[in-house]
Amino acid sequence: MDEPTLSPEEQRLAEVYDAFHTARASSPLSARLYALAMGEDYPPEVNASSSCDWQLLATAVRQLRLHPGQHLVDLGCGTGGEGLWLARALAARLTGIDVSSVAVRLAATRADHFVPKGRADFRVGTLASTGLPNSSADGVICVDAYGFAPDARAAIDEVHRILTPGARAVITFSGQAPLSSRPWTYQGLELEAEEHRPGVGRMWLRLYELRAEHEAELRRDFGDDHAQGMLDEAQRRTPDMSSRHFSVVTLRRTTD
Repeated sequence: MDEPTLSPEEQRLAEVYDAFHTARASSPLSARLYALAMGEDYPPEVNASSSCDWQLLATAVRQLRLHPGQHLVDLGCGTGGEGLWLARALAARLTGIDVSSVAVRLAATRADHFVPKGRADFRVGTLASTGLPNSSADGVICVDAYGFAPDARAAIDEVHRILTPGARAVITFSGQAPLSSRPWTYQGLELEAEEHRPGVGRMWLRLYELRAEHEAELRRDFGDDHAQGMLDEAQRRTPDMSSRHFSVVTLRRTTD
């Protein structure tokens, strides 16, 4: 599959995440801070740079309802931990899609630890342009990536396109109110469930505190530019964190 043509915003995101994953692969510090922030809810084997915790994995297993051998797509897969863990748990085939070529390469090196050879592949793509065939996914997972899509509607269009009729997507969501409390309709997709995740905001706040406490180590391991970006993110996102609603939603493609 040819790599997609990226928009300027997607190219910017790719460069940011390439740098992040390159730095993270060279040092255990980032993973250690996530583990400290999440505490006993942190699934160490996943090693995710996201809000993926044990409860989210359990929700995904329950809501996706995959059968052995079916096809799971992980959108915004990063280095692959969430999708690989679920593919093993559900005996599924996995395709991971990410805008970062570095993340895709790192994810591919982890696959054999989770699933038999040939049961997982990772490709460069975007949330709005995966390059996958129509109705080819029996389930979709998207953890902490949907909110970064330059075109949120196009990303939902793509989820609808690649899902088989009756199949489900499990997507983490954040906003000022629950998704279910808003007028939410989309032809061909229904909002089947939404579960509040009360600990996620606290986890992010704790992670931001830990970054400030470990600033010297961040600058040593990741370089001043990348470390400053992480610190700036913490300063930018902290003020509204207490008012944000974090949830995991299940969208089901209707059998049209």
